[in-house]
Amino acid sequence: MGIADQFKDKAQELADQAKQKAGQGKEEAKDQAGRAKDRASQARDQKSDSSPGMKDRAQDAADQVRERFDR
Repeated sequence: MGIADQFKDKAQELADQAKQKAGQGKEEAKDQAGRAKDRASQARDQKSDSSPGMKDRAQDAADQVRERFDR
């Protein structure tokens, strides 16, 4: 095997490693994006869960204010 063949083999090996690492980086980015979407979804769920209670409290406060001023 000549020196040129050794360089070609090494270059191919390095190219394969680079492709593999690039693929891993894409997978990690997808995982992070998926986790971000999950957190956003959870935040929306928590907001929608707490909204009715907050609306009820606001309505109760408004009713109390009306009762005080109607007297």
